[in-house]
Amino acid sequence: MRNRGTSKPALAGVLALALAGGCYRASGIPPVPAVIPSAADSSRAALARQLAPVLYVQRDEPFPLDRIVAVVHPRCPVVAYILDWRWDVNGQWLPWTKSSDEEEVWVGYDPETLAPTDLWTYWHGKVLHTEWRDRGQPAVNVQWGKHGNLPRGVVESDLPSPATLNTMYALEFVLLPDVALGRLVHGGPWGFFHSYARYRDFSRVTPTRDRLTAVIVSDAPTKPLRELLGSRFSNKVPWPHDMPGMSADGATADHGGTDRCR
Repeated sequence: MRNRGTSKPALAGVLALALAGGCYRASGIPPVPAVIPSAADSSRAALARQLAPVLYVQRDEPFPLDRIVAVVHPRCPVVAYILDWRWDVNGQWLPWTKSSDEEEVWVGYDPETLAPTDLWTYWHGKVLHTEWRDRGQPAVNVQWGKHGNLPRGVVESDLPSPATLNTMYALEFVLLPDVALGRLVHGGPWGFFHSYARYRDFSRVTPTRDRLTAVIVSDAPTKPLRELLGSRFSNKVPWPHDMPGMSADGATADHGGTDRCR
């Protein structure tokens, strides 16, 4: 009986923390500013729309995609796409957790033809790369709830351990209490209760070219992205380290002789 008596206050404390966090869980995305910082000219805006990836979202995805910002690199033939989802399915009940989930896709293109050549996606701390020459419009699979991005057609056995897709699927069952607490705070699912085959069912087709909130030009886009996405913008990886024009330390090469993107 004593153990039961002490567990009730503990449970009540956790629930109170989650519900108190509900006052905080409004979207942290600010209104679009009247003047877009570092706005692209018409030709670069057209390029960003032309290369914008098609998202193949998992069919049961519970959260909306609120904002997409394209970043055109001023010298390198690469365009970044920042995808701002309203929630992440895990850890969102904690009061200090950020109330949106930013993910990233990068498209490399041929400077002469402007056709896509490479595709990079952000996948749980790793940047995945695949060649995209002669494969048409860039296409990305989007994971349920956590929104990790996979180049469409990727071989799942090639995903970096431990962030494999089947591990992610198993974790959602382990983390069911966490998902349920998130539902108390901001709504959403109680959990994912379907098969692994359905977890891999990326069939909700979402084109992005007509959904770009803004197109900016910058090789260091953190400041303008914070103006567009909020002061707590995640700033995960500005650019892939192996894109054309990147130096060995991952920084954009300057205008000296090593810069291949002038």
